[in-house]
Amino acid sequence: MAPVSMAVVGIDDDQRFALMKFRRNVKDILKPEHNDHFLLRWLRARQWDAEAAEKMLRDSMAWREKWGIDTTLETWQAPEVLEKYFPSGSTGFDKEGSPVIIVPFVGLDAWGLLHSITKTDVIRMILRHLENYLAIANKQAVTHGPAALKVTVIFDLEGFVMRQYAWRPAAEMVVTLLKVYEANYPEILKTCFIVNAPKVFSLAFNFIKKFMHEYTISKISIYGSDAKKWQQQVLTMIDADQLPVHYGGTVVDENGDPRCSAIVKPGGKVPKKYYTKNLAKETEKEYTHVNIKTGEKHTIDLLCPDDTESVLKWEFGIDSHEIKFLIKRRDENGHEETVHGPRKVTEGPVDVGVINVTGPATYTVIFDNKSSFIRSKKIYYDVLIAVPSRDLEITDEPEDGASGSTTP
Repeated sequence: MAPVSMAVVGIDDDQRFALMKFRRNVKDILKPEHNDHFLLRWLRARQWDAEAAEKMLRDSMAWREKWGIDTTLETWQAPEVLEKYFPSGSTGFDKEGSPVIIVPFVGLDAWGLLHSITKTDVIRMILRHLENYLAIANKQAVTHGPAALKVTVIFDLEGFVMRQYAWRPAAEMVVTLLKVYEANYPEILKTCFIVNAPKVFSLAFNFIKKFMHEYTISKISIYGSDAKKWQQQVLTMIDADQLPVHYGGTVVDENGDPRCSAIVKPGGKVPKKYYTKNLAKETEKEYTHVNIKTGEKHTIDLLCPDDTESVLKWEFGIDSHEIKFLIKRRDENGHEETVHGPRKVTEGPVDVGVINVTGPATYTVIFDNKSSFIRSKKIYYDVLIAVPSRDLEITDEPEDGASGSTTP
């Protein structure tokens, strides 16, 4: 097949002028492979402001040097635990020739990985995968045209558990990844299908989208567990012979697995033999214990003083039976509304969640036992209002000595 034209089309005269100006301003740092399509990514990310795009690109080049993206990343030896338990893979391309990345997210054991290696190790692994897919996309563009320069992603959230990502080190890793992505990989996402998303994922998404550009959010489609609905949408962009059977395609691996686990690594729970780190300080949690008598309720008032982007986080459990849980908001004018629940929570795993909050307002967390006339209820909880940009460590600087082996 003859090479397809890579000429830039679909931009007006002002945008073409901005492109020329941008290229002239950054010619000292450009590499031979940095064509107009590469430059357009940065211009679009900065609304065609050539000066802002220049700053973004120069900052990203400095970041790439710190992380060794163009030097040491390709030869970096990933720790054994990452090679075995990092979930992702690809079985083909979308209809425009772009690589399709499949991530069985439940297989990402953040707790186990971060007890075994550093956050930098995990990020470096993701960056290496992403750089490899972008290299494939560039090769695909030679015969498929510029539409192949982006990636299509399927995040499978089957089995997603909120609790793991309410854990601070895991939340910090996710936010850092989003920060790295938005600052250094603009305009590379064609579409992202999030499938098998449980209802609780909406809480997590409301939190993480604060760190995402509107363009990125616009490319994300979220589907529940009804496979007929999301498979139909996936197949509008990806032919069946490029997808595992599990995702509506026709591909199986060498073992006949419909999930293609030999190609799309499933990850999984990290064995404790790999654990090399003691995160006791981060993982210890002192719960407040309360006995709520029959016909009564227990309330916790939390002040959100201003309109800074904040979240209300909770973890709680009940020793036996069930209790009603809800959250109310009261503004400075006395107007009150229920912002979460009410819902019944039964004994079992700790209930974990997060919602966005705004101020000035008081948020009241309520454990309601008023409908019970027989039993008192014993609960334990930890609730707080936090400002992620202030309270999470989201630096994108690589940690020193982050590439050590984790062989047990």
